[in-house]
Amino acid sequence: MDMSHFTKAKKTVSISVGESVRIVRELQELSQSELAEHSGIPQSTISAIENGRINLGVERAKVIARSLQVHPSVLVFPGWDVRRESAE
Repeated sequence: MDMSHFTKAKKTVSISVGESVRIVRELQELSQSELAEHSGIPQSTISAIENGRINLGVERAKVIARSLQVHPSVLVFPGWDVRRESAE
């Protein structure tokens, strides 16, 4: 199929770190309470992270990512465009 006449979709929505945590959690059909049980992080802290009231932080990112079985970068860098941004 010739795709040359299609226009590449543009990114129209940016999400925060907290929103990325919520999205991944919801995709895995976990409640905040269930994630709290799996991670050992209080549900109130998970809520505060998802709502942007506190920062995720490196250590919590590792713990939550392990509980959600994703790489921490999925949570910490939700809008990263590797083609446009250098890690250097």
